[in-house]
Amino acid sequence: MLKLEQIQKIVRRVKSDYSQTANQSTQAILAELEQTDEINLAGVDERLANTRFRVDNKPHIQVDNAVCKECSTQACVYVCPANLFTPLSDGTILFNYEQCFECGTCYVACNREGAITWTYPRGGFGVSFREA
Repeated sequence: MLKLEQIQKIVRRVKSDYSQTANQSTQAILAELEQTDEINLAGVDERLANTRFRVDNKPHIQVDNAVCKECSTQACVYVCPANLFTPLSDGTILFNYEQCFECGTCYVACNREGAITWTYPRGGFGVSFREA
């Protein structure tokens, strides 16, 4: 099972590893992930069955693709637990906020200032982890 400490270590490396080229850094992180134990997903489907999303027409996360094009790691793609970031062939990122868990991991992992603008959704919108 991938532990929180391991994930935090990887995110810190993505954010602060400027001594290697971006490609070497990404390859090192991917190699480290391949060596870790498999993530235990037992019970996740049951837990997510009670998760509800009330989608606002105004996104609470915005991605500036002009900034993303300059990013060589695109860490947001790999750290998002909902897999909402998709890299495109032109270097931009396709992002869908509709099923965001609002954890902020993408914002923390992003190493390009201004690439991701993150706020909480407006009142009454966003994710609800329990059906009342």
